[in-house]
Amino acid sequence: MSLRPAKAIQTSLLLLLVVLLVAGFVSTSLVSYYTSRAALRSSIIDTALPLTSDNVYSEIQKDLVRPVLISSMMARDTFVLDWLAAGEQDPEQMTRYLQGILSNYGAVTAFFVSDKTATYYQAKGVLKQIDPSALRDRWYAETKAMSEPYKINVDIDMANADRMTFFINYKVFDYEQKFIGVTGVGLAVDAVTQLLDDYQQRYQRSIYFVDGNGRITLTGANGGPLGAKSGQLLREVEGMQDLVAQLEKPQGGNFEYVLQGNGHYLNVRFIPELKSYLFVDENEADALNSVRRTLYLNLLISLLVSAIVLTLVSIAMRRYQRRISALATTDALTELPNRRGFDLLANQALQEAKRNNSPLNALLIDIDHFKAINDTYGHLAGDQVLRNFAQQLRASMRQSDIICRWGGEEFIILLKDTDSATAQLLAEKIRQQAEQQRYPFAGVNLHATISLGLTEMRPDDSLDNLIGRADRALYRAKESGRNRLCIDAGQNL
Repeated sequence: MSLRPAKAIQTSLLLLLVVLLVAGFVSTSLVSYYTSRAALRSSIIDTALPLTSDNVYSEIQKDLVRPVLISSMMARDTFVLDWLAAGEQDPEQMTRYLQGILSNYGAVTAFFVSDKTATYYQAKGVLKQIDPSALRDRWYAETKAMSEPYKINVDIDMANADRMTFFINYKVFDYEQKFIGVTGVGLAVDAVTQLLDDYQQRYQRSIYFVDGNGRITLTGANGGPLGAKSGQLLREVEGMQDLVAQLEKPQGGNFEYVLQGNGHYLNVRFIPELKSYLFVDENEADALNSVRRTLYLNLLISLLVSAIVLTLVSIAMRRYQRRISALATTDALTELPNRRGFDLLANQALQEAKRNNSPLNALLIDIDHFKAINDTYGHLAGDQVLRNFAQQLRASMRQSDIICRWGGEEFIILLKDTDSATAQLLAEKIRQQAEQQRYPFAGVNLHATISLGLTEMRPDDSLDNLIGRADRALYRAKESGRNRLCIDAGQNL
């Protein structure tokens, strides 16, 4: 979606919110208490609760969904896959890797379970051997058998004195898509409980989570409705029959129900990352008492409140949009990782190379005279060249190598565990293939050569230094006549 439609939608939502707020304030100033009560009901159901739900969801994106993304990254990490393929020969490597996850991402625990050896690795070393028949290890069999890529559960953490922990268990597959284990991270349940308490205090509403079967999964320290604890079904909570009659199975939307003689307003929305429903609940009596005390005061401060609410909504929308944009790491044209995706993969590759004292080479590639192709045959022809060249690169490289579209007609490759001599041979092979390659388009065989800059990682290198040297080498290759490879300071091959 382009930025212009997104901004137009945001503006429309803000204008709608302005209309609702102003209408609500004008109504309370012109009509009796009962009309004010109706306006308040409309405001809570249509605006306040959905807005709270949106704000909480934005917070969840930052506080709770991040561990899911970390687990997903671990499950696809080439170090994990290659270490398993090598036969788990050095458990210390896995231990150091899990320690790095803890230090870099702030998780309480990080783990990996090998399906081949049933070994449970965590940041302190080998914890135990998984026994599928044991009750405490049933989670592993359930995760392995499920069709979804990950499972979230609450369990004790043997690596941390049986502390109750919020686990994200992510299935791991090898390069041939064969199941080889489970990895993931965990957050302390008391930390998650504190987050929910913070949300409830901040928004002055009851907030809890329910799974698709109507079972309460997460609550604050004081529990869910009527103090219900995690693990209870809504229908088992005394007094909740009115809500259960409307909501036998959780579903998104706005609801009203009566609990112990008090009316309640409820907003429900599905959180796909947690596979649970977010319940935001407000007691009607509390809301009406507040209206009675502050009816006239609200008339005086309506403009200020409107400005504050609009500012908060605008900030929340911008934060949500930035979060979604940050997840876009793939180039749509070539289906290679884009520059943002490269940053994530490259920093990890650099750390692995330094940790394992293994060579790492950076190869920066520029398609020669690409503008002439666009000017002569059109941008569709240029897009065809970029797509075909990207496919050629993928076919020429190993799965462990990192190939990204750097921007425009430039590509970058990180060659893992590859010494300088081998990297030169591979780079020259890529150059020769490009020189010989033809790209059919509209009855014409397009041809494009490439210039390449190659450099090898040095012990004290940062990612910027490594790419900077490759860029300087590429510049020399283009200045020296193009269709050639230059290494570091520009030695031609």
